[in-house]
Amino acid sequence: MKRILISTILFALSLPSFGQSNFYKLSIGAGAGVTQSFTDVRKHDFGLAGYGTLDYLFTPYISLGLEFQKGEINGGNVHTDPYNRQFINSYQAISVNGKISLGQFIDFNYTGISSRLKGLYLGSGVGVVQNKMKGIVRNNPNDPSIYYPGQNASKDIYFPVNLGINFFFPDRDGFYRYVLNINYQGNVTLGEGLDGYDDSSVRHKSGNPDIYAFYSIGVKYNFGKIGLYKKRFKPF
Repeated sequence: MKRILISTILFALSLPSFGQSNFYKLSIGAGAGVTQSFTDVRKHDFGLAGYGTLDYLFTPYISLGLEFQKGEINGGNVHTDPYNRQFINSYQAISVNGKISLGQFIDFNYTGISSRLKGLYLGSGVGVVQNKMKGIVRNNPNDPSIYYPGQNASKDIYFPVNLGINFFFPDRDGFYRYVLNINYQGNVTLGEGLDGYDDSSVRHKSGNPDIYAFYSIGVKYNFGKIGLYKKRFKPF
């Protein structure tokens, strides 16, 4: 009888258990990083940009929110490009993004590797980017692109895809209030305004959309109403 009782207890302890934790439902964040262009211009150059976010947390690992970006997207080289193309896009962008983290699915404990990976997330959304050419070279008569001199501003719809990780830090009450965020964002645009060169009518054009990447690091501050989350954790 004693053996059966001990075996039952050990088996029960080895199973994932359910617990509850409190979390803040709102999060505000800011950060900065580097953009990289992937457009009709051959050289994919880098620029600097910053961002701000405001998110609503359905659970500690599922969120929906707004993101604002402002900075530069650069590309080309007037000396090496076959059409002497070079541009500097002083852009602004706003998007709605949903994200879901690994912690929503895995069983984890507080000290193991699973605890460090619970902040790994994937997300996507939709937004609008406002392009403004701070500098652009359009002086090659052999350039087949379509452009309208003097009209250097445009707007495009874009679709961001996010891959990143959050590192959580508790406050004095043990709640996860502070977050360090590292993020990669790939942005696919619908339009030709990102680099200022419209090759849509060129024969044999590849048809690839204009894309820019945004590599960033930032911080977040969680606050607001407290929510209750049921989680699974491993005792060992």
